[in-house]
Amino acid sequence: MAILFKATHSLENQIDEYLDTVSQGLIVFGEGVRHYLERDSIRFEERIKAIERLEGMADSLRRSIEGGLYGHSLIPEHRGDVLQLLESIDDLIDMAKETLNQFLVEQPFIPEPLNRHYTELAQTSIQAGEAVIVATRAFFKNLSAVKDHLHKVYFFEKEADTIGNRLKLAVFQSDELELAQKMHLRYFALHIDSIADVAEGVADRLTIFAIKRTL
Repeated sequence: MAILFKATHSLENQIDEYLDTVSQGLIVFGEGVRHYLERDSIRFEERIKAIERLEGMADSLRRSIEGGLYGHSLIPEHRGDVLQLLESIDDLIDMAKETLNQFLVEQPFIPEPLNRHYTELAQTSIQAGEAVIVATRAFFKNLSAVKDHLHKVYFFEKEADTIGNRLKLAVFQSDELELAQKMHLRYFALHIDSIADVAEGVADRLTIFAIKRTL
């Protein structure tokens, strides 16, 4: 991160830790979806607790980073962009936590033949999130590499849309589900897919911020 931060290694380390925490949150989200589909309620609830803890850690780290940026008057010309970027990244773990909590509260009935669709959608959305986290690290450490990772975000986001549409088609073509059940299953497909959408939004901002740094 020396390219952007020249005053403190502490801030560099905090940003690394923040990105690690969000990345761990995405991993826990994937595990949570898997445990729910396997109907393993004990391990699913453990993942709920884990992602809540990680989300709290991410919020605390983000506030500390913001304080460091203002308190030490660091990178004033890029500070606003960095703050927006970190807040956008935070939306990833927020959405992951919210989605798992929706599973906990609403307890959707997911027929076993649909499990592979939900699993594939969750993993692809996570890949979009992970790709944008890697691109964000590059923004601080190796600006020229940002573009190399952003195209992966857009690829996985499009893949998530395709998988989500295939899942919804399978749901609505089913003769075994009532319309209310179909709508419920569609809702959860959209929730999972929204993580990839958030990643795409972060990528859009990151593209602009990276261009501004080259001017």
